[in-house]
Amino acid sequence: MRDDVLSGGFAEAPVEAARAFRAALEAMARPGTIYTVSGAAAPAPVSVAASVLLLTLCDRETPLYLAPGHDGAAVRDWVAFHIGAPLVGPGEAMFALGGWEALKPLDAYQIGTPDYPDRSVTLIAELPGLAAEGARLTGPGIREAAFLSLPETRAFHANRALFPLGWDCFLAAGERIAALPRTTIVEAL
Repeated sequence: MRDDVLSGGFAEAPVEAARAFRAALEAMARPGTIYTVSGAAAPAPVSVAASVLLLTLCDRETPLYLAPGHDGAAVRDWVAFHIGAPLVGPGEAMFALGGWEALKPLDAYQIGTPDYPDRSVTLIAELPGLAAEGARLTGPGIREAAFLSLPETRAFHANRALFPLGWDCFLAAGERIAALPRTTIVEAL
């Protein structure tokens, strides 16, 4: 097995996984707030932040979709060794990883059902950077308003219109994460 497949997991799994899980929960509970994570590194092009989210939120019972650009042999082998998540198409995925444009079309993913809105996908969108500027965010978990650099606003606005259905999204850039649950109201500025 290649070294890039064997390395990149948590060195102190219980401690690092607990920290990462807390950061992921905080990010989803406080949309638009940027958190720094560390402790994992999948092969390129997967960022540290996305690696940490995969190790923390996925397991062998979590169907994962790797979008073009992220669906390479090294990443597949890393996922198989460290997570064991079954790799599936976008329609069966509980989590999807890729660049924003590569994750499209967004209507290919599960958005839940009226009886089970939680049976939807969570996107992990890799971005070149994250900043507390750009689109205006309001809704649950946000005091007054937050601002976040998003790849676009239209898709998030359309997703919010589906509530209680829709997808949730983590944004990953380097060692930074932010999240936008489907409850977040997104306005372009």
